[in-house]
Amino acid sequence: MAIIDYFDRGWRINPHGVAYIQDERSFSFQEIGELSCRVANGLLAAGLEKEAKAAVWADNDVIGWGCTLGIWRAGMVYIPVNGRNASAENQYVLDAFDCEALFFTEVFAPIIEELRITLPNVKLWVCIDAELPWAPSLATWSASQPSTMPRVDYDMDDIVTLSATGGTTGVPKGVMNTHRAFQTYFAQFMIAFPYGAQRPVNLAAAPMTHTAGMLSLPCTARGGTVVVLPKPDPMLLLATIARHRVTEFFLPPTVIYRLLDIPGIEERDFSSLKYFLYGAAPMSVEKLKRAIEVFGPVMAGGYGQTEAAASISYLTPAEHFVNGKIASDERLSSVGRPNPLIRVEILNDQRQVLPQGETGEICVRGDLIMKGYFKAPDKTAETIVDGWLHTGDIGHLDAEGYLHITDRKKDMIISGGFNVYPSEVEQVIWAHPAVQDCAVIGVPDDKWGEAVKAVVELNVGQTASAEEIIALCKDKLGSVRAPKSVDFIAALPRSPVGKVLKKDLREQYWRAEHRKI
Repeated sequence: MAIIDYFDRGWRINPHGVAYIQDERSFSFQEIGELSCRVANGLLAAGLEKEAKAAVWADNDVIGWGCTLGIWRAGMVYIPVNGRNASAENQYVLDAFDCEALFFTEVFAPIIEELRITLPNVKLWVCIDAELPWAPSLATWSASQPSTMPRVDYDMDDIVTLSATGGTTGVPKGVMNTHRAFQTYFAQFMIAFPYGAQRPVNLAAAPMTHTAGMLSLPCTARGGTVVVLPKPDPMLLLATIARHRVTEFFLPPTVIYRLLDIPGIEERDFSSLKYFLYGAAPMSVEKLKRAIEVFGPVMAGGYGQTEAAASISYLTPAEHFVNGKIASDERLSSVGRPNPLIRVEILNDQRQVLPQGETGEICVRGDLIMKGYFKAPDKTAETIVDGWLHTGDIGHLDAEGYLHITDRKKDMIISGGFNVYPSEVEQVIWAHPAVQDCAVIGVPDDKWGEAVKAVVELNVGQTASAEEIIALCKDKLGSVRAPKSVDFIAALPRSPVGKVLKKDLREQYWRAEHRKI
């Protein structure tokens, strides 16, 4: 199946059903399907060719998503740009990835007008919700285009998304993913999270340029409804779950922590929920247990990366339990078992497969993995070796086949000759009742080379001392892995999708003025 087929399947089986809801307005499959056809025909009429690059610069927006569907329907490549990113970051991505067509909402028009001169490849500018002197509105631009499906031949290895890597470790690279990769992603998702005859109601609260958008496609393929929120505002999110009887949604752990802090959260009605997915960053085991108590037996963990279409492994709701009781901390700290349509192994530095229990780099092969990095064959060759995608994540498979991520290769701390994996330390600190979130990093130290430092964000109105955090870690982990120091911070720096930006934290301590002379 081509990526657009996952919308079209729902259009075929439920043409007059509600495909999307936003701000109390409903959009049928027919309405958005015809819009996507007009967008596709307009792009082709503008002379843009197959695999030309196009983007939508908007917050979560149903009409903007309809433009994305139109880009795919035209056989073009979609460049996700998050409206919450810094404008300079989006400008860099659009220019570096050769964007030729840009759809955008009026709220971003002043920024984009200033950036136009820096985007020489863009031939077509379309404002989704307003008429501008330098850009037609979507309604005007598409009015003369037919609402019938254009004839476009798709090859399964055609590129459909050109996505920037997370940006947590430097200049983003362009990940080229194909129809084949997304077919594998969606198949694995639908195997792991079945519905039977029920039609899902998906809540898109996280950015649709990231996981929430792609997770909407299995929902529409089943003829279900996607409820779109502009941002994951906790109170609005809770009200929306109850009002629209939401059955599935995804949030990063940081937002889940905020939900759990809402007074009276236990009294809310979550009976409609079937799958509450979490991922994109490690989650505190203690807070996960609390989430199970609050939301019910619906929590579902996942692990993937941009280069492997977000579905390397899943920890399904049932796997959070053993014999009717919440599973062990070891199970809950895993990211589940590797998914069925790919191969996942732990490799050492000599690229040999390690036995269960031994730690090495998590590597993946199969139809899920990317085609490569855009205009970076050297980086592609470093990352995909003999068909294996090297994820850069360190981990192991336990005796039951559950995958554990110890840490990012680049995040590992070498302190006094010992390897310290920050995620192990973070799990202990997260268990402290006053801690909202934390990040563990290595900082320069004359004695140890690198010293373990914890940067901690506390819950509102609560206190903790560095001494008690260090003592807790020493008790659970021993003195080598315990932090040598703890800094408290009002809010950890995060990417728009909720990942803590450890590189931003590290920079503060590794600058020359912070080095001990």
